[in-house]
Amino acid sequence: MTAPPDRPAVEVVEYTDPLCPWSWGSEPVFRRLRAALAGRARWRRVYCVLFDHDDDPAPDPAAETAWYARYVEDISGHTHAPRAVRLSRVAASSWPSSLVAKAAERQGAEVGARVLRRLRETVFVLGEPADTLALALAAVRGVPGLDGERLAGDAASDAVLEEVRADRAEARRPVREVLSVRGGSPHPGTAKETLDGGFRYALPTLLVRTAAGHRAVPGWRTYEEYASAVEELCPGLPRAPVTLPAAEALARYRSLTDPERGPLTHGPWPVAGAVRVATGNGPLWLHAEEAATHPATDGGAPLRP
Repeated sequence: MTAPPDRPAVEVVEYTDPLCPWSWGSEPVFRRLRAALAGRARWRRVYCVLFDHDDDPAPDPAAETAWYARYVEDISGHTHAPRAVRLSRVAASSWPSSLVAKAAERQGAEVGARVLRRLRETVFVLGEPADTLALALAAVRGVPGLDGERLAGDAASDAVLEEVRADRAEARRPVREVLSVRGGSPHPGTAKETLDGGFRYALPTLLVRTAAGHRAVPGWRTYEEYASAVEELCPGLPRAPVTLPAAEALARYRSLTDPERGPLTHGPWPVAGAVRVATGNGPLWLHAEEAATHPATDGGAPLRP
């Protein structure tokens, strides 16, 4: 079977959640890999729903928040990704942010990526997880190219709800290889057991698929491990990574962390107009236009409905 001429023969499936700390820490590598595969592979995100409706409420929310903040801090020690100085609470649900992220994809891949990024930053920069529909919509106000009215309608629609339900179900049908994973990563990515006795992908997991087969790369991994999986199925497909001038990279990505600047940019830093946002583990850098509407800055609206 061959792919249509306008459809890449390689699909990369990213199992993720907008509020997952390991997925947030994998952004530098995934941005680099997407750039290396640009135009030659279809990249599809599947929202796993990490914080689900059927999760039992914490008997002591303050203690749970303190524990989870330490957990995120430990993860950021491995990934060097920013973390919030103070976490207000553990997310009550991943459904609202997943619905908004899925709805944003209807407005194009670039808009979808920028919306997902903002949703991640609510918890890992602001410490205020976008765990209601109103908060998720507020977090993404002003994203360039985003039609906010359309987004709100789509996010509340039955069609997008069914798409996220399908994502959740797909994430709970992991391939056999991830049921037992070995390796030196602090997060090797062994599939997680679910309350009903089944399994779901650990987050993040990438599944590279072609008509000839698939390769699964679970957990927190190096760029070379992801590129090798693609290379095994499609020799020569991943391009050698090329960095962008720092100002051009910030204009393209809108926000950059220090772990992202190395693999994605070159040249003097900070660039003119870059806005620095302090976090508990290094800064987040925003393009001036992004800062104008970002809830983490004085120019942006606070994160409220």
